[in-house]
Amino acid sequence: MPFSRRDFLSTLGVGAVAAANGVPLHGAVTPPEHLVPIAGDWDVSWVDRIKGKAKAVFDSPDIHDGAGMFRAIIWRENYKTIYGTPIDELSSVLVIRHSAIPMVMSDAFWAEYKLGKVEKIKDQQTKKWTEVNPFRVAPAGTPPQWAGYTLEAFLKSGGIILACNMAFGQMVGMVAEKHKLKQDEARTKALEGLIPGVILQPSGVFGVMRAQQAGCSYMVAS
Repeated sequence: MPFSRRDFLSTLGVGAVAAANGVPLHGAVTPPEHLVPIAGDWDVSWVDRIKGKAKAVFDSPDIHDGAGMFRAIIWRENYKTIYGTPIDELSSVLVIRHSAIPMVMSDAFWAEYKLGKVEKIKDQQTKKWTEVNPFRVAPAGTPPQWAGYTLEAFLKSGGIILACNMAFGQMVGMVAEKHKLKQDEARTKALEGLIPGVILQPSGVFGVMRAQQAGCSYMVAS
């Protein structure tokens, strides 16, 4: 059976995204300001990567079928199609926070902590609770034109993904409870399950606001 666009969006869990494309942009773009961190606890070097002809930050507080991820990617594709702007001249920042935090965890973490069951997300083939992160990479058989609609493809193409440390505490709590670990030990173990390239921030709110300060337009993406 051929793998259609609808099938692919359904697999990613964004089949309903098209119906919600009317979510408006919010907030005026603040003129970029050069800020120098006084502490080195958090990686904010991503701010220096925000440049080019257009910049946007996509705020994703809920998984909502991967809508935030889809919008952060399709925005760049639309700009490229309409204006001919190369992807590397577009800055797209995706902020994963609140209940969307499982999206930034590895397949192994999803399997061990049964996140498919927790989030009520099923494997489209087996119809059982998924044991892999369905937003990390495209499933087998995905047509090339849709293979880029994943977190890892977004990262590889220059996209920036920020994750809320406060929400990440939920993942730390799961590890601590299952393995009877102290919080610092559980955090170290949970960090091993973070998708490489995702940048933790003290909070998702900080990431969203800092991106706007750096010149990004804001969108509620999920």
